[in-house]
Amino acid sequence: MAALLADVDDFNVTGIQRRSQRSGWKIDWLNQGKNPFEGDEPGLDELISRVVKNGKFKVTDKYNLVNKADYILIDVQTPVDENKIPRYESLIEVSRKISKHLKKGVTIIIESTVAPGTTNNIVQTMLEEGSGLKRGQDFYLVFSFERVMPGKLLEYITDFPRVIGGGCKEANERAKFLYGKVVKKELQVTDTLTAELTKCIENSYRDVNIAFANEMALLCEDFDRNIYDIVEFINHRHDRMMHYPGSGVGGHCLTKDPWLLLYGYDKYTEKKNKEKIKLIPNSRNLNDYMPNHMVELMEDIFREAHKLVDNIKIVLLGVSYKADTDDTRNTPTENIVKVLQGRYHSHNIIYIAHDPYVNERDYRLTELTDDFNEAVDNADVLIFATNHSEYYNIDLDDLKKRVRTPIIIDGRNIFNKKLLLEKGFIYRKVGEGPGVL
Repeated sequence: MAALLADVDDFNVTGIQRRSQRSGWKIDWLNQGKNPFEGDEPGLDELISRVVKNGKFKVTDKYNLVNKADYILIDVQTPVDENKIPRYESLIEVSRKISKHLKKGVTIIIESTVAPGTTNNIVQTMLEEGSGLKRGQDFYLVFSFERVMPGKLLEYITDFPRVIGGGCKEANERAKFLYGKVVKKELQVTDTLTAELTKCIENSYRDVNIAFANEMALLCEDFDRNIYDIVEFINHRHDRMMHYPGSGVGGHCLTKDPWLLLYGYDKYTEKKNKEKIKLIPNSRNLNDYMPNHMVELMEDIFREAHKLVDNIKIVLLGVSYKADTDDTRNTPTENIVKVLQGRYHSHNIIYIAHDPYVNERDYRLTELTDDFNEAVDNADVLIFATNHSEYYNIDLDDLKKRVRTPIIIDGRNIFNKKLLLEKGFIYRKVGEGPGVL
C-alpha cells in the first residue's frame, strides 16, 4: 500500500519500521529499492524500485516525521496468544508513539485486523489521551482493513472493493480520497464497528468452509473414497464452490481472526447467545488438528509396514503456508514438526525441510535447504505440506533412487496415487482412503 500510494503524483510516503533483529534489515532493503518478499509478487519489484528512485518513498525507524503527516496508516501484526487473547503490543506501542506527534486534521487509518470494538475502545482512547486532541474534531480515525494474499498483493489491494469505517462523515470522505487514488473497485462506507466485524466475519467464513472440507476429507478416508473426486463432482455445478482440504490452515489471518471475532463478542457485548456460538471455535480447532492428521497418516504406514519410527530421516517439503510464497506465519509445517518432536522426542530422527523461497532467518525449527536433492537424499519419509509449483514436476524415477524408504505423505493433492504405486512408492494422502486406486 505504501508503494502504491507513493506512485501517486500528489503523495510522498514514509514508512516507519521498528529496527528489530528479526525485521530491521527491511529498512535498508527498502531504501535501496529492493522488494523484501522472496515469493512471486507480480509488479512489486518494479513498483518499489520506481518509487524509491523517484524519491517518493523512504523508510525509517524514527517517529518524529509523524507530525508532518496528513494520513497515517497503521499496519502491524495483531496475533493471539495460546489462550486466544489478542496480543496488541505492537498496536498499543504504535498508537502511543504517534499520539505524541499528531497534527490537527490528520487522518489515522487502522488497516490491521482487530477484534470488533478495538478501534473505538482502545485506539481512540490512546490517541486522545496521548495527544490531547479529540476524534472527529481535531483528528479523524478510520478502520479500513486490507484484503491481501501472498502472491497477489498488488492485485488484491487495487482490484478488490474497499470497506471504509470512519467515525464521522468527514473521516469517511478523507479515507475515500486516499484509497480512491489506488483502489479501482467500489469504496464501501460504513461505521467503524461494522467494518471491524466485516473483516473478522469474512475470514471466519473462509475458515469454516475450509474446516468443512477437512472434515469431509477425514470422512472420505474412512469410507475409503477420494474427497477430491467428490469435490470435483460438486463443483461441476456452476453455483457450487466447495473448498479443498489440506495439511492445515496457515497465514496471519485465518488462524487468528475467528478468535478476534469471538474475543470482541465476549468483551463488548452482553453475550446473550454465547452458548450457541460453536461453529467458529469447532472449525478453528479442526483446522488446527490437520497437521496432527498428517503425522497420523505417516504412523498408519509405519504400522502397516511393521516399522518403528526410529533411526529415520523425515523431510518436510514446503515451509511457507502458501504455494510459491515465502510467508511462514503459522505454517502447518511448523506444527507438523512440533507434533513429531513431541511424540518422538527420545527417538533418533533427522529432520530437514526444503523450500525454494523461504530464507533461514524466517524458519529455524529444523535444518532448511533450497536444494531439493540434498533434502531427499536417504530420506525415509517425505511429507508434502505445501504445493509449490516445482513439486508437480518431480522426476519420480530419480526420487525413488535417492530416498532410502519410498514413503510419501501428501497434504496438498500433488500426486497421482496410481502413478506413485507403479513407481514403487508407499503413499497416503489427506482425503483419500488407503484402498483407493
